[in-house]
Amino acid sequence: MRVLQNLEVWKLGVVNYLDALKLQEKLVLDRKSHRRCDTLLSLQHPPTYTVGKRQTVHNLLIPQSDLERIGAELHYTQRGGDITFHGPHQAILYPIISLRDIGLGARSFVEKIELTMIEVAASYGVKARPGQTGETGVWVGERKIGAIGVRISNGITSHGMAFNMDPDLSYFRHIVPCGIADKEVTSLRMETDSDLPAEEIIHDQLISCFARIFGYTNLIWKEDASIFLDKNETD
Repeated sequence: MRVLQNLEVWKLGVVNYLDALKLQEKLVLDRKSHRRCDTLLSLQHPPTYTVGKRQTVHNLLIPQSDLERIGAELHYTQRGGDITFHGPHQAILYPIISLRDIGLGARSFVEKIELTMIEVAASYGVKARPGQTGETGVWVGERKIGAIGVRISNGITSHGMAFNMDPDLSYFRHIVPCGIADKEVTSLRMETDSDLPAEEIIHDQLISCFARIFGYTNLIWKEDASIFLDKNETD
């Protein structure tokens, strides 16, 4: 019989990118030292462009001095992947989990994240697929609906996935999304004829799908997890 897998789920609402980054770093250290079980952060960000560890800022198509004018920030990270955009109405999941404990390699981990987004899209009648050679994330035809950028340190994951529910897609015109030119970005709202429920419900669907695909059988919900952010900022 499989050992019960616990997953703490922190529902954080809208969180500044740097605050979320700092929180992830703390949780990764806690997970490495076995002070915490696997954790999944569910949140949204204000308008933010992030660049991966390859530092491909050349794929930002406007001067950095113009970012304030469009109400966006730019941050450099140590995740994999190219430049991407995070913003309101986009569901973010950041898994802080031990791949060793659940017996997964990096490729399988990414494939399961892809499957999470594909299954949720399918529940709204949207046929999504994993990226082909040279593509990252999840696609509907030639249009990207979900981005993936992860970091794995000593077997512990951070960063994760961004699923476009109904973000302002105009922000993507200012970058070469994930370094892939001549491809469009889309959203669940754009691709479905179904009426979408409240965004919190879509967030919860992603969480439930993630938990099932990864084999977590006991979810510990932390709906007041903002207190952990406050604590993290004062540590």
